[in-house]
Amino acid sequence: MSAPLWTGDKLIAALGAKPEGAVPPVVTGASIDTRTLEPGDVFFAITGEARNGHDFVKGALDKGAALAVVDEAHAAQFEGAGALAVVPDVLKAMEHAGTARRAELKAGVVAVTGSVGKTGTKEALRLVLSRQGKTHAPVASYNNHWGVPLTLCRTPADVAYGVYEIGMNSPGEIVPLARMVRPQVAIVTTIQPVHLAAFASLEGIAEEKAGVYWELEKGGTAIVNADIPQSELLRDIARSGPAGRIVTFGESPDADVKLISCALKPDMSTVEARVFGEPVTYRLGSPGKHIVLNSLAVLAAVHALGADLALAALALGDLTPPAGRGARQVLQTPGGKVTLLDESYNGNPASMRAAIENLGRLPVEGRGRRIAVLGDMLELGATGLELHRGLAEPLISNGIDKVFTCGPLMKGLHESLPSAMRGAYAASASELEPLVLDAIRGGDTVTVKGSLGTRMGPIVKAILARFPAVPAEDQ
Repeated sequence: MSAPLWTGDKLIAALGAKPEGAVPPVVTGASIDTRTLEPGDVFFAITGEARNGHDFVKGALDKGAALAVVDEAHAAQFEGAGALAVVPDVLKAMEHAGTARRAELKAGVVAVTGSVGKTGTKEALRLVLSRQGKTHAPVASYNNHWGVPLTLCRTPADVAYGVYEIGMNSPGEIVPLARMVRPQVAIVTTIQPVHLAAFASLEGIAEEKAGVYWELEKGGTAIVNADIPQSELLRDIARSGPAGRIVTFGESPDADVKLISCALKPDMSTVEARVFGEPVTYRLGSPGKHIVLNSLAVLAAVHALGADLALAALALGDLTPPAGRGARQVLQTPGGKVTLLDESYNGNPASMRAAIENLGRLPVEGRGRRIAVLGDMLELGATGLELHRGLAEPLISNGIDKVFTCGPLMKGLHESLPSAMRGAYAASASELEPLVLDAIRGGDTVTVKGSLGTRMGPIVKAILARFPAVPAEDQ
């Protein structure tokens, strides 16, 4: 059995719940999904867009959940099924428990937000801080109205560091989540044209993201990207809040954590930086200029926390891309090896350009080609078609040979490309999938990317199903 995460009595009190059945002495984990639930977990029966968690309570208890948190409207149907915590609203109860756990932490707490780069930066912080003390961070991109409180509930009370990712889709979402986290250090990675359907301008997005600075612990550190047009706006907002210190990062001459130079390679980068005037040189195990710049924010956070900068820089050599965000596999086709880059988790103009640039740096063998398989970037509002067409320039300048596209917005890009670059266009990812599979040949390097709602992930799975992975020793 895992170490106790909560005592049963403490969790019941934190939830503000009425217990029914025997309160478990300890709870070892927290879950909202019976597919990943472990024996000893507390199961929160939250109601999502597609499913009501109360439909899975009996399954959770049968699987060994120590406790199920249910609302008053459903409690009677589970009488005698197992230990229950009955509350008026399950999501609110989970928030209460997360807030209670945050209140008892003695950890250094970091919050990460931004238009792009949140998850990669969170994972880099998890990596470097875990080398220096017990560290907790969310699995996957648990950065929304249920992901943040669930991650707080899952945080062991004795961690040395806590890292929390905070996201948003519309106005008013950042501040309540940041208020639960109460960070000592807050990072806004960058501001880019993402979620423009919900905001009038990039400045509006910046103001929303900067809400994380308003919820800093008094005297905390606001970390700001010095290179973006909204940098001064972010600094002004940070100055208006409880921050005791503002730290900037980037290539800008006045950045506190400044990039001096970097060598970008297909599978890694080497970086020379200065952290408050001190030279730091390190290897970065994940490729891309955007990863280099976000690593500066990581070092800024390490410095702000008072952790060991040299150990953090050394750890960055072990950084690998998160699943769906650049993970690389070498596959065997009848005609030779193929390199597949899985960027299918999400897509927006900034991350799409970064993926295209990285594809352009990758070598191909023999008659192999650089192939981009691209799905629609969603939530861009009235500028969507223009932003899709605008991808033609980086595709051409980075030497991409063939471009396969799907979705109504990507049709604009397909029509903007030179005819020799047009691989194929389809209305949906499922229709594009067989065209991509038939086109891949030995020597190719293939990147698959698009917004989550475009469902590019199944194309990656189909490629992996058709072509076996090459063992690491044979790559």
